[in-house]
Amino acid sequence: MKVKIEKIDKDLPTPRYAYNGDAAMDVYSRIDTVLEPGKWEIIPTGLKFAIPYGFEMQVRARSGLSAKKGISLVNGIGTIDNQYRGELGIIAINHSKENFEVKRGDRIAQVAFNKIEFVQLEEVEFLEENTDRGTGGFGSSGEREFKN
Repeated sequence: MKVKIEKIDKDLPTPRYAYNGDAAMDVYSRIDTVLEPGKWEIIPTGLKFAIPYGFEMQVRARSGLSAKKGISLVNGIGTIDNQYRGELGIIAINHSKENFEVKRGDRIAQVAFNKIEFVQLEEVEFLEENTDRGTGGFGSSGEREFKN
């Protein structure tokens, strides 16, 4: 699949896969900024994408920044729909207790492309299908006894 990309800032690297078979590619900060503890900011990337119909682009935190510096995304995983043509912004948050300095050109997040399955919802009075899990919610799979 080919995805068209417009670089607003031609001096920044073009996103690419670091290794053959990687699921996502890094995107870079267009600005210098400081994320204070507990604060978040939209960090521009200097990139615009033309995502094909039937696909989304997911924005994900970089695991190294999360593990080493406590930097994540406010919205967990961001979804960029195929109709959006504005600049990609990364909603980064600092979960640590120290300032985090972002420099122009730093890898700030990663993006992955996924096929979307369009569904039609059918409203019913109640769900008739029984399952092993039933209505068991948060943590219920950990309470289950597994049998060989």
